[in-house]
Amino acid sequence: MEDKDRHNYFALFRRTFTDINTSFSFRNLGYLPRWLILLLDVCIVSLSSIITYFLFKGLRLSYVPDNSLSFAFVFYVLINVFFFWLYRTYSGIIRHSSLIDALKLFFSQLSTFIAILVFNFIVIVFSNAKVYLTTGAFINAVLSFSFLFFYRLVVKQIFDRMFTSTNDEHRISAIIYGSDANAIAVANALLSERPGRFKLYGFIDKDNQNFTKRILNLPIFQIRKSVPVLLRSKGVEALIIADRSLTKEERSIIVDECIEYGFKVYTLPVVADWDDQKEISKKIKNFEIHDLLERKPITLDTQLISEYLQEKTILVTGAAGSIGSEIVRQVLLFQPKRIILLDQAETPLHSLSLEISGRDSDVELIDVVGDVRDYAFMETVFKSYLPDVVYHAAAYKHVPLMEINPAQAVFTNVLGTRNVADLSNQYHVDRFVMVSTDKAVNPSSVMGASKRIAEMYVQAKHFKHQRQNSTRFTRFITTRFGNVLGSNGSVVPLFTKQIQEGGPITITHPEIIRYFMTIPEACQLVLEAGSMGKGGEIFIFDMGKPVKIIDLARKMIRLAGFVPEKDIAIKIVGLRPGEKLYEELLNDSAKNLPTHHEKIMIAVENSADFEEVSHQVDVLITTARTGAYEATVSQMKALVPDFKSLNSVYEKLDSTSH
Repeated sequence: MEDKDRHNYFALFRRTFTDINTSFSFRNLGYLPRWLILLLDVCIVSLSSIITYFLFKGLRLSYVPDNSLSFAFVFYVLINVFFFWLYRTYSGIIRHSSLIDALKLFFSQLSTFIAILVFNFIVIVFSNAKVYLTTGAFINAVLSFSFLFFYRLVVKQIFDRMFTSTNDEHRISAIIYGSDANAIAVANALLSERPGRFKLYGFIDKDNQNFTKRILNLPIFQIRKSVPVLLRSKGVEALIIADRSLTKEERSIIVDECIEYGFKVYTLPVVADWDDQKEISKKIKNFEIHDLLERKPITLDTQLISEYLQEKTILVTGAAGSIGSEIVRQVLLFQPKRIILLDQAETPLHSLSLEISGRDSDVELIDVVGDVRDYAFMETVFKSYLPDVVYHAAAYKHVPLMEINPAQAVFTNVLGTRNVADLSNQYHVDRFVMVSTDKAVNPSSVMGASKRIAEMYVQAKHFKHQRQNSTRFTRFITTRFGNVLGSNGSVVPLFTKQIQEGGPITITHPEIIRYFMTIPEACQLVLEAGSMGKGGEIFIFDMGKPVKIIDLARKMIRLAGFVPEKDIAIKIVGLRPGEKLYEELLNDSAKNLPTHHEKIMIAVENSADFEEVSHQVDVLITTARTGAYEATVSQMKALVPDFKSLNSVYEKLDSTSH
């Protein structure tokens, strides 16, 4: 052999030895290759066979005749190997051995025992003798199963103790709230998680009925006073809420109590597969303000929504925004023919496109960078794609910015809406669904007034075509709701950023209150309202109870693990121009009618004459183009008599605008 070849062989040997040494380290014992587990199992059944042989020999009994000893041993091993293969007993990960693995071992040994009995019967029939003593075969099977199960149990326990107990100081001590199947699934997931994040001390049964029992060898605690008192008495740091039967009110009380006394709270969103421990484990997260404010899941009329979306062309304006992007995600579930994603913000639109295109869907996605204020451009979009349904979410919505830029609010919120609405009717769009805001009710800001004017225009346009008995006209539908958690204009992202930076949290007024709903909830209701709308309605959504912003800030600080006013300061900065202490969903003179959906109502408001509204909108847009701020706002007040500005710059116009 040449020196070069010899060197290559030695190098290969060293690499192989290194790989084997690395693979078979004790740390990787739970991931032994299948062939090695099978070899260990064969060694164990061989050992149990030898023990059985000498056990019976000590009792002066013959388990196997001496003249058949070699054959009987080899045959017994081969039978075991066959049933190991048949039941795949070697395919599991040792340190994750479960009841299923134990059952596989049991049936493999039971099958081996039955095979031995059948073999003995055949031998007796043909030679009037038998190879194995039946009692010996049974004891051999019992020993084999016991040894196979015991060694897996030992490896599992050694691994758990060696690699979890050493990390106790890094784990969070916790108690699970709940004792049902979901809570047990959560506990199993956390106990098998590597590296472990939590050290579990037990469960809480809210009914206090099972406190004398144990689950997974962990106690079930009884609540004598309150949850924080129990947590303190057991010396734990956190509570994991896994009880799906808790109402929103019960959950809120528990969370408020825990964060008030400095305990961490974790929760678990809806899990698709409760048998997948990895999925459960990775979804356990810190309790967030969204979890406190979320309400019961919305029940959608999916059949009705599907009828007007499936195989249709959908245009979403403002598609890259927080509301528009969620509308796109939800519309995608109803399998339309294509979705046109239109926005003037290039980077957010690109990010949304990458996210959506990565999904397994046959829906055609068309990205369009453009401005709803450009009529000629928008007409090319309508002419090219002929949308069936339009969701108009494009808008300027930041109140303080629009106070100092009223012309831009007019151009985007009024002119942009007029362009999209006129083109929708011209190109025979079936439904036009406009996303509006509660700030359009008794508006106190330029932004709110501009959205109210847009509402007036599309509503008047619908009733005009309805009165003309047009054979085919667009159904114009308006949806109106309050603040959306996590949206670009919401206080929640702002407060989160301020907390991360160490504070202070800035609040405009200690008494300010707002309605909140989550982005998915708002968009689900938009889809539902769009499906039930006959045209001309202004749908308002059940926003739940209003939330005091200062209380929201305090809860967010505590949920982040800090103490309000001690670790994170709260600073009152005064109301911003155009900002109200509270928002409304209905005009003072308006009434509301119920619908078949408990969370959606119809605001009954008087619709203005379209010709008059259209003329005044023309005047407003012309005025805005001059750049005259006060004249623009004055014209808005002429269109919306309820517009009472809270901006000192424009307040003087209130007495002269009517």
